[in-house]
Amino acid sequence: MSTAPISPTGRRQFLAGAGAIGAAALMSGCVTSSSSDAGSTGQSSGGSVTLQSNLSSPQAKTAMEDLAAAYNKRGGAKAELNTVASETFRTQLPTYLTSANPPDLLTWYPGSVADAYAKKGLLLDVSDIWTKGELAGYPDALKKLCSDSSGAKVFVPASYYWWGMFYKKSNFAKWGVREPRTWDDFIALCRTLKSKGVAPIGLGAGGDTAWVASAWFDYLDIRINGAQYHRDLLAGRHSFDDPQVHKVFDKWAEVLPYFDPNGTALAFQDATTAMLNNRTGMMLIGTFFADAAPKDQLDDIDFFQFPIIDPSVPVAEEGPTDGYFASAHTAHKQQTLDLMSYLATAEAQEIYLKGSSGTSLPTNPKAKDSGTPLVKKGRALIEGAADVTQFFNRDSSDALQPTADTALTKFLAKPKEINSILTAWQRDAQKIWSQ
Repeated sequence: MSTAPISPTGRRQFLAGAGAIGAAALMSGCVTSSSSDAGSTGQSSGGSVTLQSNLSSPQAKTAMEDLAAAYNKRGGAKAELNTVASETFRTQLPTYLTSANPPDLLTWYPGSVADAYAKKGLLLDVSDIWTKGELAGYPDALKKLCSDSSGAKVFVPASYYWWGMFYKKSNFAKWGVREPRTWDDFIALCRTLKSKGVAPIGLGAGGDTAWVASAWFDYLDIRINGAQYHRDLLAGRHSFDDPQVHKVFDKWAEVLPYFDPNGTALAFQDATTAMLNNRTGMMLIGTFFADAAPKDQLDDIDFFQFPIIDPSVPVAEEGPTDGYFASAHTAHKQQTLDLMSYLATAEAQEIYLKGSSGTSLPTNPKAKDSGTPLVKKGRALIEGAADVTQFFNRDSSDALQPTADTALTKFLAKPKEINSILTAWQRDAQKIWSQ
């Protein structure tokens, strides 16, 4: 299911449903975590639920361990957390879901990417828990995001975050530069940093994290062609070799001279380290990078909005949602539903935020975020957007992501071959869409 654009009226209702937090990307309700809730899902006493998690950065892993421990103290079903390296999880997810003995519950994404698995009969229908407690009062936009194309609920959200151009405040002060607003301002900033001997833009699309480059494609496309065109493109209603897509790469080519030469050699974790160690000036990345950053550096981290290119195009931002879906073949259905209900509570989401870097935002309107200036700025970015996209694979499918990885990596290495690159991308994408 692609994420539909939100009309101005619908957007106000969507934000109103968020209560005091007012998240624009998604919101969920508070489900009581009392043991009496077990009966609401038919939970039998005892049993163990395997929770397969891709949250492997040190702080995120610790936060998930805290979360599982808190759930296990409640009595009844138990959660067994199995943390897998993020990129291993990404490549193995189809295998997990098709296994004869699959994990019961898995961390991942809602929207189109979940729908692709649901269409294959791999995800558990969890509609029942959405009719109970405050989950029943979720905003319509979030209910749609967490549904498959048949209308069944297949996902429970836990958090969302934003993407931006992150940098160190102390570095910008030292270099005497300010946050840019327009594309021209951005180019001028890049020139200034390069003149000071600094690689202006880190990338982090090397190794197993080639997908990071898709953020540049996403943002350039939604800034030039708009969010709806972008979604239609990823759904196969436009071609990757359209003239409109060529405009995206023409604009990208303008800043290629300012990218770190090692951008496609370093994974995003190493590119983050390069930025924190002052070897690069800034980086387009999601807040998840902070879970691998030293906590004593978090106060020095700031970000600015991806620059405006065409003021006539409604401003969209990337605000991906994270959470959980369950295997359709779980042997512990009721226990899994009970755990999913708990993970939607304010208590659970606050436990996670406390143990992690605290740079994500809880989906539960009663849950408190970390309240830092960075988080307040990120929330304002999403709330001020005319539209919210998820990310390349989340707005298309996990199967389409490798086609982007191949095309974008080739472009970064040989930008003058863009015509043949886009022709090949369209050919490869068509094979996915026709399956």
